[in-house]
Amino acid sequence: MNARLKFVLITLATLVAVVITGSLGLWQLSRAAEKQARQAAMDAQSAKSPLTASAVRAAADPMVLLHQRARLRGTWAANALIFLENRPMDGRVGFLVLMPLVLEGEGAAAVVVQRGWVPRGFEDRTLLPRIETPAGVVEIEGRMALPPSDLYALGGPTGGAIRQNLDLPQWRAETGLPLMPITLQQTGASAEGLVRDWPVVNLGVEKNFGYAVQWFGLATLFVVLYLWFQVVRRFFIRPKSTPSDV
Repeated sequence: MNARLKFVLITLATLVAVVITGSLGLWQLSRAAEKQARQAAMDAQSAKSPLTASAVRAAADPMVLLHQRARLRGTWAANALIFLENRPMDGRVGFLVLMPLVLEGEGAAAVVVQRGWVPRGFEDRTLLPRIETPAGVVEIEGRMALPPSDLYALGGPTGGAIRQNLDLPQWRAETGLPLMPITLQQTGASAEGLVRDWPVVNLGVEKNFGYAVQWFGLATLFVVLYLWFQVVRRFFIRPKSTPSDV
């Protein structure tokens, strides 16, 4: 391969590498911008005044209430209590406790409340803790949230008090309650034997910025190496003469 062809091939390869790594860096920046916009929308939702039971009922699409704070009044459907297993918190294995709250007001409406977390017994994994549930009308505070994420499970939805995942249509049919597609993560001091140390929603914008820096750094490295070996050493640094060259 002659020197000119080698120079052309190296130039093309460097150009392709710079374009690819630079494009990946720009893509990571665009992902970060998307997440920042979503975070800003979540923060704006959280800054709104707390929702009431009537406002939740009146929402044509309850999903637009996501991330808003709420102060709801209603009565617990204590007989519909379920435990989602394999839900760790602070490195401990336990259950996520779910219970419907029948909202106060005219017309039937109920929202699934993520009441909190309880540890699981090691001696008897099927032993369920007693969850204190006040009778009558209660007022609770929380944040409107998506249903708990599904974990991998073999087979279809399961019934009983202990479940792997929440299947809303199935639970709606079991309870006979008009459960909304949105849930409430109950906040406030841990009480009634429940822990409510919910993780803060983090969209991972810092990761995207970190990946972008890595890709741009790699693109810069390709350019520097190309300039050093193909331009500086080739045209500006002459090799020292040896006795045989004299």
